[in-house]
Amino acid sequence: MQSLTLSFLVIFALAIVGYVVARSRALYVADGDIRRLVSLPSQHALNVAMSTAIPPLAAILIFSLYARLTDGQVSWLAGFVFIALAVTGFALSMIGIKRETRARNLAERWIMGLLIFASTIAIMTTVGIVFSMLFETRNFFSQYDWRSFFFSTSWSPNFRGDSALGILPLLWGTLYVSLIALIFAVPIGLFAAIYLSEYAGPRLRSVAKPAIEVLAGIPTIVYGLFALFIVGPGLRDYFAAPMGLGDSALSVMTAGLVMGIMLIPFVSSLSDDIINAVPQAMRDGSLGLGATRSETIRQVVIPAALPGIIGAVLLAASRAIGETMIVVLGAGAAARLSLNPFEAMTTVTVKIVSQLTGDTDFASPETLVAFALGLTLFVITLGLNVLALYIVRKYREQYE
Repeated sequence: MQSLTLSFLVIFALAIVGYVVARSRALYVADGDIRRLVSLPSQHALNVAMSTAIPPLAAILIFSLYARLTDGQVSWLAGFVFIALAVTGFALSMIGIKRETRARNLAERWIMGLLIFASTIAIMTTVGIVFSMLFETRNFFSQYDWRSFFFSTSWSPNFRGDSALGILPLLWGTLYVSLIALIFAVPIGLFAAIYLSEYAGPRLRSVAKPAIEVLAGIPTIVYGLFALFIVGPGLRDYFAAPMGLGDSALSVMTAGLVMGIMLIPFVSSLSDDIINAVPQAMRDGSLGLGATRSETIRQVVIPAALPGIIGAVLLAASRAIGETMIVVLGAGAAARLSLNPFEAMTTVTVKIVSQLTGDTDFASPETLVAFALGLTLFVITLGLNVLALYIVRKYREQYE
């Protein structure tokens, strides 16, 4: 590890030196007149710096991954090889500094390679996550019947070999909490976006929009504490208990309402940007034909902005499905099927966390079930994305 750190520092320093020296050499080759160069001195310097740094850094990354997979160590000899690659790249690129050298094209090739590498990393990360869940899910279903998992209405992992690991109560809790959150957040967020974009003046808008967006920056643990100490007891004392629907501060309604508050800026901010992007000519045309402002908003602006609004709602739904802390503190951890919104329930994400914590054997079904839960949630979210993409394309073709 020390040799790897030392190699990285030497390569980084050599790249900086290469940038400075290459710029000076390009000016020297041009006899001080940059008009004689095909490429600017800064482009020659960038090419030298990248030629010095990128090949050895790529070699370090590959070798580190190989050492991690084989439980090997990075030796001093490997560090010497990395530095030698940097020195070679430095020397060859310095020799290539000439008046006719198209250093801009060479530097852009390095940049293109970095962009392709970054895109590949993003794609391979997604593929790796999916395959890791697939492999562990396969191990789970080799020990537990898939029909019991998908169709059982009982969730009681007791770690004695006769556990009931049915996903239906968890899915119901996830969808129930998310539905209440969206019912609360979407109308408020959308109406706020319409008011800010179509009615509010510049001064009010400059204050109201940042104030709404502050809600997105509040940590979810703060929302959870707000649900636990304020919203939950209030709903219990003023609604659930008087109506005979329950006597617990932990409930689906508590988590749903607090989560809805958290989702308001996701809907309002994105919808506001989308509504503002609708061409003003469409509004002027509608008003010129005799429509009122409200009719213009309802029949022209909202339909034209509908694809973006659906995207905002989808983002809010994905955020709601993946939330954990608010559910733990607001809705509890009871896995049950019930229509009563004032009863405690739980979600898939909460159980994923609970099943992966503790001293349970990793190879046991009670632990591996977390991967099956995660894969199921991934498939559901993917289906929502595909459906939303279809709807967005349909309406985009209609209003473009």
